[in-house]
Amino acid sequence: MSLLLSLNNIHSYYGHIHALKGISVDVHKGEIVTLIGSNGAGKSTTLRTISGMMHPKEGSIILNGKDISKMEPHDIVLAGLGHVPEGRGIFPKLTVKENLEMGAFTVNDQKVIEERMEYGFSLFPRLKERVGQYGGTLSGGEQQMLAIARGLMLNPDILMLDEPSMGLAPVLVELIFDIIETLNKKGTTILLVEQNALMALSIAHRGYVLQTGEIVVSDSAANLKQNTMVQKAYLGMD
Repeated sequence: MSLLLSLNNIHSYYGHIHALKGISVDVHKGEIVTLIGSNGAGKSTTLRTISGMMHPKEGSIILNGKDISKMEPHDIVLAGLGHVPEGRGIFPKLTVKENLEMGAFTVNDQKVIEERMEYGFSLFPRLKERVGQYGGTLSGGEQQMLAIARGLMLNPDILMLDEPSMGLAPVLVELIFDIIETLNKKGTTILLVEQNALMALSIAHRGYVLQTGEIVVSDSAANLKQNTMVQKAYLGMD
């Protein structure tokens, strides 16, 4: 598999707080790679750094062979990165259709926009039923579906998902993870941040464990599920 995204010795700061302390992460084309760790470990900060919402003080981020570490977020999107942030970030006063159109902000071909919208509806039929409904009136699960569908509107090479199961009922968590697997099987590379480590490792190919801004373990998802430290700290096993 070809290397799609590579973080090399990344150091990121919030003011004087050293949030990421030299992390290195690789994602190959066609993979689901997950970042797991407790709150404050640096998972969301990693995604924010990749997407250009904050810039690393040291290290490089390579996407499709191009260094994106100093680029602005909209240029990184154009380089092939999709980011579904924690909290979903939909536009509550826009309809489902308008939210999806906002996701295709650089696409000028209306036919392409409609095709990608239909692809989103094929993944999430519930959104088609609510196409004229305002985003703010959707349930939490429906808003997560909309956020993912919007993230796909630019047909990204890699889609980053930040806590997609947060606040959802168990039945919806299973649905969202089924969709993530389906997306991957259809060719979308996924970088997944998820508090529910067991669910994340059940669909991922590989994973990285973050603690206070450092990677302490990286391995195949199958091996991480068998790792004693991971079991005790993140999988609720004694």
